[in-house]
Amino acid sequence: MAEYTLAQLAQRFDCRLLGDGETRIVGVCSLSPGRRGHIAFLASAAYRRSLGQTQAGAVVLQDADAASSPVPALISPNPHLVFAHLATLFCPPDAIVPGIHPTAVVDPAARVHSKAEIGPHCVIEAGAEVGEAAVIGPHCVIAANACIGEQSRLVARVYVGKAVTMGRCCVMHPGVVIGADGFGFAQDGEQWIKVPQLGSVRIGNNVEIGANTTVDRGALDDTVLEDGVKLDNQIQIGHNVRIGEHTAIAACTGISGSTVIGRRCMIGGGVGMNGHLQIADGVVITGMTMVTHSLHSPGVYSSGLPVDDNRRWQRNMARVRHLDEMAGRLRRLERRVSTLDPGADEEGSDT
Repeated sequence: MAEYTLAQLAQRFDCRLLGDGETRIVGVCSLSPGRRGHIAFLASAAYRRSLGQTQAGAVVLQDADAASSPVPALISPNPHLVFAHLATLFCPPDAIVPGIHPTAVVDPAARVHSKAEIGPHCVIEAGAEVGEAAVIGPHCVIAANACIGEQSRLVARVYVGKAVTMGRCCVMHPGVVIGADGFGFAQDGEQWIKVPQLGSVRIGNNVEIGANTTVDRGALDDTVLEDGVKLDNQIQIGHNVRIGEHTAIAACTGISGSTVIGRRCMIGGGVGMNGHLQIADGVVITGMTMVTHSLHSPGVYSSGLPVDDNRRWQRNMARVRHLDEMAGRLRRLERRVSTLDPGADEEGSDT
């Protein structure tokens, strides 16, 4: 078990030390209830109440909360980031066990690095390539001519389609599907004719994709996820979508085909996007928003109705159904007032 003094951790992660630097830390824990010998963090005012009762051995927090800490602390302007580094330090990923499991099926024309790990019941087709220190977990399928970069990890049951390319240090969680056909059909009278999906998917470096998320292959050109993109669970990325570097998207979002999303965007859960949109760099879209037109400037965008008392919500919804009628009545009233008193608009504008 790894063990560090608080002073060692402060130096390693560039934090100011508050309290006993010889405090021994062997792991991480939650702030409440906490755990002796472990370190927690406080990054949100909503959890300040838990700080006074924590049983953690130490806490990472901002300078504004330092005086309230009952235990030794590491002071940082970004406690969450420091905690992420601490968690990685104390809970590193499983060590790689190079080799190919006896139950895996690897085509002789595939290229698998000698230091890669291929797990049970994997299928790796002809022309596929698996890089150094990559881990292909149980029941994964790497289709023909796909490429998995070095140190990337496919946890389990991941499908990587034909000619998909994936950069280094990526993580694909269970059930991820990369490179299935996009939703492309042409209407012929009363029936639909499938349009062959001839593009693929290109994934950059340090991309992480959550469980059961799907990224469709392009119709002609490729679907693209640039470096550092982070996708949550159960997201649908349509064909020919492009997502800029370091954009993060929360669960259950659906992005229709050919939409282009800029760099460093944050998209909340349950967002829906029409196809063929342009989303600027630095856009934040809050949860459950429906995006029906392009957003050309950075900023925070929202739509939808927040939760409310059910009776009040029902009354408001009843009124919404009459908005068009009410707007018509208001316009007629304004015209009548204007006719009766031509100076009414001018006087109203001065008040």
